[in-house]
Amino acid sequence: MAEVIRMPRLSDTMEEAVIVKWQKNVGDKIKPGDVLADVETDKATMEMESYNEGILLHIAIGDGKKAQVEEIIAVVGKEGEDYESLLKDTGSKAEAAKPEAKEEAPKKEDSTETKEASGGITEVAVAAELPKGAKDIRMPLLSDTMTEGKIISWSKKVGDAVKSDDVLAEVETDKATMEIVGYEEGTLLYIAVEAGTAAKINQLIAIVGKEGTDISAYVAADGKAGAAPAKQEKATASNEEKVEEKTKGAEVSTEDNEETDGRIKASPLAKKIAEEKGYKLSGITGTGDGGRITKRDVDAYTPAAKEAKEEKTEQKTSAPAPAMAAFHPAGEEGHTDVQLTQMRKVIARRLGESKFTAPHFYLTMEMVMDTAMAARTAMNELSPVKISFNDMLIKACATALKIHPDVNSSFMGDFIRQNHHIHIGSALALPEGLIVPVIKFADEKSLSQIAAEAKNLYAKAKDKKLQPAEFSGNTFTISNLGMMDIDEFTAIINPPDSCILAVGKIKEVVVKTADGFGVKNVMKVTLSCDHRSVDGAVGASFLQTLKKYVENPVMMLV
Repeated sequence: MAEVIRMPRLSDTMEEAVIVKWQKNVGDKIKPGDVLADVETDKATMEMESYNEGILLHIAIGDGKKAQVEEIIAVVGKEGEDYESLLKDTGSKAEAAKPEAKEEAPKKEDSTETKEASGGITEVAVAAELPKGAKDIRMPLLSDTMTEGKIISWSKKVGDAVKSDDVLAEVETDKATMEIVGYEEGTLLYIAVEAGTAAKINQLIAIVGKEGTDISAYVAADGKAGAAPAKQEKATASNEEKVEEKTKGAEVSTEDNEETDGRIKASPLAKKIAEEKGYKLSGITGTGDGGRITKRDVDAYTPAAKEAKEEKTEQKTSAPAPAMAAFHPAGEEGHTDVQLTQMRKVIARRLGESKFTAPHFYLTMEMVMDTAMAARTAMNELSPVKISFNDMLIKACATALKIHPDVNSSFMGDFIRQNHHIHIGSALALPEGLIVPVIKFADEKSLSQIAAEAKNLYAKAKDKKLQPAEFSGNTFTISNLGMMDIDEFTAIINPPDSCILAVGKIKEVVVKTADGFGVKNVMKVTLSCDHRSVDGAVGASFLQTLKKYVENPVMMLV
């Protein structure tokens, strides 16, 4: 007897999911344990397994479309079995057309339907099917907060042969600049999103397949501006080539997604990293197309001692005169518009939601750091890694959270989730914005282990090599501006946390003693709390416990 398959609840907060791609086609035989489809939930992209056995008779929700929890997405039964009554009886709202048999030729007429997605964003669903052997590549979910990614540059051109592990493009997300690997083998037939343009999660960005495959119908249905199919590219030259052939007959100029340093070809990301590290592009050997320097080449490059000496000599002998600020007449106005990075966009959205949704309140406390300073000096004589005051705060907060689980919580709308694990986020400022590397299970680690892990995470964040798992999952956050000479400040809560600790600098203050006056080293901390999940007394109790651990670090070791 035919059975319906419904969208399962794959996470406790899931209300709907997007079917990224079906792994089975209508007519395929399936058995329990087979992966039916890749599904994107509110937490991650996951594989949905089958618990049924039989023939896949009907797919109700197509690739790229949303399905509510418990909504019918497919029907399984015996070959040729009638399933229409099941869809009517259960009131399925699926509007997918009847699937055609595999033997039928694809329809000549392609159609697209436009619908309004959440937040008023218009999405285009492509009704045409890809020819056999061709595979579509879509924008992957590269972080838990990512909604779109900006393609900085393409590493391959239309017509290039690609392997399953080749890097296709460099993408800027809200957290870092990362590489996209296609995981498909063949020829790059189509580029749907040009360099410098943002693409939403699951949006088509490229097509890979057998050389010469006709994908014009699918491209026409997609309706997006991009590179032409490989077949068309071979037949006719690009518009730029035509213009140059008519005028000067010169060679094609450097591609749009490349920047040049003189006559050296380099990707924008490679050029930026080389500039930050002080490398000369002339000394780096490019392994990309046409000798193009990529991010991988810059990361693998080790500057020679001669080059370093030359740079120092140049600085000493030919130091440029200091640049004078341009003079502006009185009354003249001007401004510079700085485009938002993907990271800055998400910071603005998430912290705006936090500040104006969560009712913040603030608790400030002074801590005497004399004993902690002496203890740190003693510990660093034995520790294989230098322990900072921030490392000591991470350990102290983690230990205090074990005693106050209410602070280690998240407000989930209609319930409060108390986390049993303790993952401490440590906010780090980068030129592109703020990122929060996470020290996981901080309560179980020694101070030396926390110091070593934090140092490694900070270095990876600055080099834009931080992976999504390393900047997500925090249950409590610390923001330390003490090293920037800030006495005290208030921080905005970092979702999904209920609290964030703002840390000021350690400074000497004069205090009255029994013998007269003396000097103590004092540090101020301010705890920002979400009043929906943490009350004032709970936050105050947490700070009292934290104060004991910070002022007497030996207590953390008991």
